[in-house]
Amino acid sequence: MISVLVADDQTMVRQSFRAVLDAQDDIRVTGEAANGAEAVTRCAELDPDVVLMDVRMPGMDGLEAARRILGAGGAVRVLMLTTFDIDEYVYGALRAGASGFLLKDAPLDDLVVAVRVVAAGNALFAPSVTRRLIGEFAVRGRTADAGARGRSGIADLTERETEVLRLVAKGLSNTEIAEVLVIAEQTAKTHVSRVFAKLGARDRAQAVVAAYEAGLVVPGR
Repeated sequence: MISVLVADDQTMVRQSFRAVLDAQDDIRVTGEAANGAEAVTRCAELDPDVVLMDVRMPGMDGLEAARRILGAGGAVRVLMLTTFDIDEYVYGALRAGASGFLLKDAPLDDLVVAVRVVAAGNALFAPSVTRRLIGEFAVRGRTADAGARGRSGIADLTERETEVLRLVAKGLSNTEIAEVLVIAEQTAKTHVSRVFAKLGARDRAQAVVAAYEAGLVVPGR
């Protein structure tokens, strides 16, 4: 059973998300939070598998809450929710370790799929939105230290692993990577895992951010 904490300052949003998620056989909403500070506290108490985190909330926003929750360690995954398809805060959340983001006006069926995808340890990357967001803000969000870390980790990659990272940054799944490189899917999965380990990346979201920050992938190309 996937346990979920819903953090949003709008009561109706929380209630609608709870109704949809609780209707699933494999998902249960175990708690709610109306702001970032409450989300941090409730997450520590409930230890959910996934936190649905609104970006913009009064007081402590979702970005800071995500940083604190993910900085505390553990296996929790954070999925950011935003009203905007381009939002600098979301890029910051990805750098902080969030597993992706979802537009709040997306179909509710997409919400269910997103929770399952993130709970399984994958990143939620919608090619039409998330890749564009990273392309817009990767350079802006880069710091000298972050860039150095990204370049250092990428320098440790083999030629094949670098090629795999480029494909990951383009949004390809392990199956699609295997098809492009004409290798077994298990081999592709092994390469991806090694890339994550060398970059110190928790999942695809952080690997893609590292690729952009290090200049391995150029926004817009």
